[in-house]
Amino acid sequence: MQVLVNWLLTNWVEGVGYLGTAFTIATYAMKAMDQLRIAGILSSIAFISYGTLTGSFPVVVTEAILLPLNMLRLHQMLQLVRKVERAAVGDLSLDWLKPYTHRRSVRAGEILFRRGDRAEQMFFTLSGRFRLIEIGIELGAGQVLGELGLVSRGNQRTLTLECLEDGEVLTIGYRETKELYFQNPKFGFYFLELIGGRLLQNAERADERARAAELRAEKAEALLARTADLG
Repeated sequence: MQVLVNWLLTNWVEGVGYLGTAFTIATYAMKAMDQLRIAGILSSIAFISYGTLTGSFPVVVTEAILLPLNMLRLHQMLQLVRKVERAAVGDLSLDWLKPYTHRRSVRAGEILFRRGDRAEQMFFTLSGRFRLIEIGIELGAGQVLGELGLVSRGNQRTLTLECLEDGEVLTIGYRETKELYFQNPKFGFYFLELIGGRLLQNAERADERARAAELRAEKAEALLARTADLG
């Protein structure tokens, strides 16, 4: 250890270069994209210092380009995570996904997806009116639809979505969602929270429909009993 310290004291410029090399190697070992970006930033800083001290200006130019790129990507990723965190504790809005989506017009009578289809994308409704046919639920603007199919086994649709009134939707594909999920563990965690919230909403709706059915059955039994009494 003392030998290494002595070498660094007498060859500290080369030590700066080796430090940059160590950070570069570390980027290949990182699984989380935010950690990779941080290691890349530190590597660029070390190589810029080394290139300046040794007069190696091609190294300085290369790293001077990579440094702001890594900083920009890290900033965008951290912003995305903060937006997802707010969405996860809020109203389950997916406004934070809009930069990754494509706008699409839909017409009344159009089927956006059918039960049993393979789920290739999910939707964020901007305008119009829609219906999940099998369960008879109508939905308007500001709704997220089709996200459960992206995480279900086999990516199969469990319901059919019909457009009842002309409108517009934003779509995001399975590949883009998968890339975001695997690039950042925090994104994946909060996306799962959003999916969990949707499952709870569906369970609550199912309970409400079951209670409504029980109430109708009780009313029908009461009506039959009164009819029998009158008879």
